[in-house]
Amino acid sequence: MSGAQTVEKRANARVFIGLGSNLGDRLAELHAGVAALAAHPRIETLAVSGVYESDYVGPGGPQAAYLNACVCVATALGPRELLAVAKGIERDRGRTGETHLKPRTLDLDILLYGDLVLRGSDLAIPHPRLAARAFVLEPLAELDAALILPDSRQTVGRLCAMIRAAHGRTARRRPELLLSAADAVA
Repeated sequence: MSGAQTVEKRANARVFIGLGSNLGDRLAELHAGVAALAAHPRIETLAVSGVYESDYVGPGGPQAAYLNACVCVATALGPRELLAVAKGIERDRGRTGETHLKPRTLDLDILLYGDLVLRGSDLAIPHPRLAARAFVLEPLAELDAALILPDSRQTVGRLCAMIRAAHGRTARRRPELLLSAADAVA
C-alpha cells in the first residue's frame, strides 16, 4: 500500500508517578504537577494520593522538608515518551540544570509502568530506590497496597510495613493538604 500510514495503537498502561517538592509553595507545585499530567491529551488521571511530608534523606547536607504524593495514570505513551513529558513539566515549573540530590520546585518520577522492568542509562523502572523510600511507598500504598513490584515480587504494603518496623513512620500524612484529580483539572 503505497502512501498508507501505519499507526501503532498501544494499549494503555497503568503507571504510578511520584511527585515531590521542597522549594517555594510546595503544595502549589504538587497541584501544578498533577494538573499538567491531567491536561496531557494522552494521559488519564485515575487516582491521586494524599500528601505526605518527610525530611530530606540523602547526602549533601540539610534541605527543607519535602511534600510528596503519587498519582496513578493510564497512558498509551511509552516509558521514554512519558519521561520526556515529565521532564518538560519539571522544566515548566522552574527546575533547571542538574538537581539530583538538590532542592527542587517539582520532581516527577516514573515509579512503576505496568509490570515493566527496564534498566537503562536514562530510565529505570521500577524506580531504583522505590522499595527503600517511605516518602514514596506511603502514598503509593494509599493508592494500591496490594500492588506487587515486578522486580522484587513484594507488595507495596509489605515494603511499607518493613520500613515502618525498621525506622518508624518517617513520611507523615498531612490530611489538611489536599490533592485530587478533580482539583487538578479545575
